[in-house]
Amino acid sequence: MTLVPALRRVRLARRRPVARAPTIRAPQPPPASLPVPAAGPDEKPRLRDWIGVLAMCTGLVMAIMDVQIVTSSLTQIQGGLSASADEIAWVQTAYLIADVVMVPLSGMMSRLLSTRILFVVAALGFTGASALCATATSLGQMILYRAMQGFCGGAITPTVWPVVYGKFRGPPLVRLMVIISMIFNLSGTMGPTVGGFLTDTFSWHWLFLVNVVPGLLVATVVWVTVDVDKPDFSLLRGFDVTGLFLMAIFLGCLQYALEEGPRWDWLDDKTIRAAVIISAVAGSLFFWRVLSYRHPIVDLRAFRNRNFALGSFYTFMMGIGMYGTTYLVPLFLAQLRGFSALQIGETVVVGLAQLVISPFAPRIARRLDLRVMLAIGITVFAVSMYLTAVLTNQTGFWELFVPQWVRGMGLMFFYMSANMIALGTLPQDKMKNAAGLYNLMRDLGGAIGLASIGTIMNARLHFHWNRLIEDINPARAGVQQFLEAQTSRFDSLVPGDPHRAAIKLLANLTQREALVLTYNDLLLLLAALFVFGLILLPLVRRPRSFFAH
Repeated sequence: MTLVPALRRVRLARRRPVARAPTIRAPQPPPASLPVPAAGPDEKPRLRDWIGVLAMCTGLVMAIMDVQIVTSSLTQIQGGLSASADEIAWVQTAYLIADVVMVPLSGMMSRLLSTRILFVVAALGFTGASALCATATSLGQMILYRAMQGFCGGAITPTVWPVVYGKFRGPPLVRLMVIISMIFNLSGTMGPTVGGFLTDTFSWHWLFLVNVVPGLLVATVVWVTVDVDKPDFSLLRGFDVTGLFLMAIFLGCLQYALEEGPRWDWLDDKTIRAAVIISAVAGSLFFWRVLSYRHPIVDLRAFRNRNFALGSFYTFMMGIGMYGTTYLVPLFLAQLRGFSALQIGETVVVGLAQLVISPFAPRIARRLDLRVMLAIGITVFAVSMYLTAVLTNQTGFWELFVPQWVRGMGLMFFYMSANMIALGTLPQDKMKNAAGLYNLMRDLGGAIGLASIGTIMNARLHFHWNRLIEDINPARAGVQQFLEAQTSRFDSLVPGDPHRAAIKLLANLTQREALVLTYNDLLLLLAALFVFGLILLPLVRRPRSFFAH
């Protein structure tokens, strides 16, 4: 048997599509109708305001973490629901599709119902859907309940921002942004670890039951402490049902195509092809509708503000970088090192850097031009990707320690500055709708980035595999010596043909090396993308209102 044909017959493990990283979402600001005046420079937030916003941040943790909390336990959920490996992916996909549809709609809904009512209804709905997920006995039930959970979760995060920007200014706002930045990033990275711990210690049902008590407490506290605007039911008279329908079709099909595309070879699959066509048609009609209708479901005129448009671009980039690395590093540790979910959580320490730097972040933010702060965040994040792109099949905690600390600091700077640049120059009556768009841009950045990573990973893996096996020539003395040594070792251990076992071992080692090279390529590509993002920074105007003392 010749070696190269034998190696070519070894089937490469097909890359699973991106395990959606917490389509984590961004925040959303105040009301168009009957707004409560924003806090003045000398007006300090009351204890009631702090309690209310911290309760909303707890809801933020729940919504963000629930995007990923199931990723490390899909096998157990699959067994409990008697689903196939392909079907169980819908536990994640259903949540994300519902979430991405609700995010831009939250601006209109918060003006219609008020920020407090929308948040409390969303929190109670999220809690109820979580309890229903724990009772699911079939895949159909789980998909329905996860869609309900995602729809409510999509309304929780954006509605935090009317309180943040309406009640806080100056140093208190910067301190609060540090807290939210840590919550945001820790929730996104700790989801799989917490999920693995709950499943191993109790059962997969506790992935959802853990939300019930906190959800009820959050809804109660927010109802008592938060009141930044009033409902405006007059919006019902011009409510754009057609625009809502087109938006749901457009974003739902787009999210489905991005979620499932890498697994089914994109347009080679007729379902993905149909989803792309429907999304393109519905998207064209949706944009025509919102630009021509007198009361559009989503007001795209916010993009006329230069800082908001550029801030949205940078949060799109942040979605690519943050979710991409949150996906790549744990996947590398699982595939190449065989780490469990708990071991991965103990190795991925991005959040620790943010905990260390958080006491200094308010002072840094007040003294630095936001453009400089954003440039530092982008550069540091790119450097962390470059430092990480030296993976080997022995990489572990200590090899990843410094790059992850650098990445954590970069994320802290990036998140705070991009958020303030995007939302800082907007008037209060425009902020609520704009924050939904801002959040959507990050969600889409994460979805597009993860789908691209899945596709590029397949292409680069096969490229490196083919290049490596070209060098494994049976005539080379080194290859012959390796096969002879392994054949003699397997002679007494492996029944059957020990030479075949030696060839299979060589193929596995070759595939592992191809995987290592592929991960390094992807990390370098992310680093290059962030360096490119520095080009547009000179166009950003500095918002000053946040730093009044």
